[in-house]
Amino acid sequence: MQEEINSEHKVIVPHIEDDVPLPKNAREALPEMSPEEELSVRSNTVKLISDLAGENIEPTTENMKEAEEVAKEMMKNPELKPDFGTYPNETIAYLAGMVSQTSHMVAKDLADIKLSVLNGLLQEAALAKSSRERISAWKAIGEVDGVDAFKRKTEITHINKSGEELEQELRETINQLKTIEGEKTTYKVVEDEDD
Repeated sequence: MQEEINSEHKVIVPHIEDDVPLPKNAREALPEMSPEEELSVRSNTVKLISDLAGENIEPTTENMKEAEEVAKEMMKNPELKPDFGTYPNETIAYLAGMVSQTSHMVAKDLADIKLSVLNGLLQEAALAKSSRERISAWKAIGEVDGVDAFKRKTEITHINKSGEELEQELRETINQLKTIEGEKTTYKVVEDEDD
């Protein structure tokens, strides 16, 4: 590092390599990110800066409405990439909280829905008036992910044996065969004398 000494204070200037292109702006310097990733990075930065400055981030009603509108647009159009740089820090922080909370609620809601469906099917199976209704309910229960009562499993066992071992097993199997009788002819498997 190069040091420049000023009469009042010391300034440290980092070494900058020659022929390294600098981005035209901050947007160009950022890597390609999904809207959720960019929102997470921006909200973490906003939080870090507010923590360092000792300031609270308190969104106004206007910030909240703005964040809600952006969230609605993002849900309507998953391909939308909002320009988060145009929104104030309070809106970004509130929006990030909404997105985070929504994703947790969706996961919890899906688990609750699955449990509710399974409980409903169990109740239908128990209260069904006909065997057809009971079988239908039990079949639906068996197809629920996690129950998997009707999932077919195929097991493949690979046994590695030498040619000599296979030949020996084949000879033993042939020796166990008994005389096979047909209508007119009797067949008997005889081992070759040449071996």
